[in-house]
Amino acid sequence: MGRIFEVRKSTMFARWDRMAKQFTRIGKEIAIAVKAGGPDPGINPALRRSMQNAKNVNMPKDRIEAAIKRAQGKEMENFEEILYEGYGPHGVPILVETATDNHVRTVANVKAIFNKGHGVLGNSGSVSFQFRKMGVFKLKPEGLNPEDMELELIDHGLEELGESTTEEGADVIILRCAFNDFGNMQKALEEKGMHPLSAEVEWIPSTTVELAEEQAQEVLKLVDKLEQDEDVQKVFHNLQ
Repeated sequence: MGRIFEVRKSTMFARWDRMAKQFTRIGKEIAIAVKAGGPDPGINPALRRSMQNAKNVNMPKDRIEAAIKRAQGKEMENFEEILYEGYGPHGVPILVETATDNHVRTVANVKAIFNKGHGVLGNSGSVSFQFRKMGVFKLKPEGLNPEDMELELIDHGLEELGESTTEEGADVIILRCAFNDFGNMQKALEEKGMHPLSAEVEWIPSTTVELAEEQAQEVLKLVDKLEQDEDVQKVFHNLQ
């Protein structure tokens, strides 16, 4: 088992509360999951996934329960998930996942951030062909045998298995599968008693680009600005 391929993460600026942003993002995930599959995590795998991700970022139990209850109310906004594609400084491709109740506001904000960050917002399909949509599961390595896991999970869609570290420096095992196999992998892990720290859908770049430090910081500054927008859920790029 080797180090799994990951792109460079941006450094969050101190001027915004990262934890609050994570709670907002997952709150929207919960709302979308409840609207689509109901409030019972026992029969709603998307909700189970969102609740697990909430626990992974230390979202309090009462906030998770409040988000589920709020999603059932008639006054709850209907969030639309929209993917925006563009290029940052030095031609770095960027994908921006959003969840919004006002797409006119969102596209205007995203376009303005690209323009101010010396990038350009592109058309649908102009960037996404350089990425692959995949399921990504992170697990604590304690008590797990990667070789055995690979044999057990390959029939459930496992494509990549490797090791990495979290932003806090903790070791993790990362599993990746095709997007269409996400549900199969989630179910297989649950049945085998393997409880992921997180279960996400991510856009994995086919290739990466390496820039000089000053140029890389220009790209990461734009990524930070995008991540700060209230409608943005996740941002993906291929900066090594």
